[in-house]
Amino acid sequence: MLQQVGPEAGRLEVSRDVRDVRGCSHGRHPRASRASFDGWRLFFARIAMTDTEALGLLVTARDEPGMLYRISEAIFRHGANITYVAGGAHREHLAELQLEVTGARDEDRLIADMVALEGIAEVSRVPTFQRIYGKRVIVIGGGAQVGMVAQGAVSEADRHNIRGERISVDTIPLVGEEQLAQAVRAVARLHRARALVLAGALMGGDITNAVREIKEAGIIVVCTNMAGSVPDAADVVVSDPVEAGVMAVMLIADTASFSIDHVRGRRF
Repeated sequence: MLQQVGPEAGRLEVSRDVRDVRGCSHGRHPRASRASFDGWRLFFARIAMTDTEALGLLVTARDEPGMLYRISEAIFRHGANITYVAGGAHREHLAELQLEVTGARDEDRLIADMVALEGIAEVSRVPTFQRIYGKRVIVIGGGAQVGMVAQGAVSEADRHNIRGERISVDTIPLVGEEQLAQAVRAVARLHRARALVLAGALMGGDITNAVREIKEAGIIVVCTNMAGSVPDAADVVVSDPVEAGVMAVMLIADTASFSIDHVRGRRF
């Protein structure tokens, strides 16, 4: 039978009696269908999460003071919470605003009330960024190694995304302690960022302080083997930059049986 597991609502596991008989039809051994079974488990888990998933809204409104206030007031009246807001395209006197909202009791009525607001030109449903781009791996550091880390991360993300996962990879080549420390700290503020890979030959000082700060915010930090104090602060150190990208994706993928708790503090 299906049952909830873990702290996240909607995560499902299958009881042992069901696991023991999966794949036995059509004369197959249970272990032979492990990959397909995991795919179905993820499929059903995503169905279970539908009720609690955020509502994505693309709002086109006049670009003037007070619009965000009126929009948020309408959402508040419906007992809903804004979990994400970002500016979009601008054209003439109109601006686009993407919102992600949870807890709306009547989504259609919420949209109708927003359309009725003064200055609103259009409100449409859109998929959330979580559904489209999913979790994010951020790669920062020296140009050549950043490219190699990205190669590994993209290749591994492709393997998981075709099975229903959503993981995207962002990169920026940077040098200099101040610039790197600022970029590392910004990762904790990035929407949907889950893991950071630092690639380079030497990192320490304030970069190490920044690494410790974002780890407290829940960001997993992987780094390549390098001089300096960053490897001592990172969760995992991986010598091969391509493999560092692969491991970062595996650490955040729901479709991978891999946990940071199994490798934290280790060097590979």
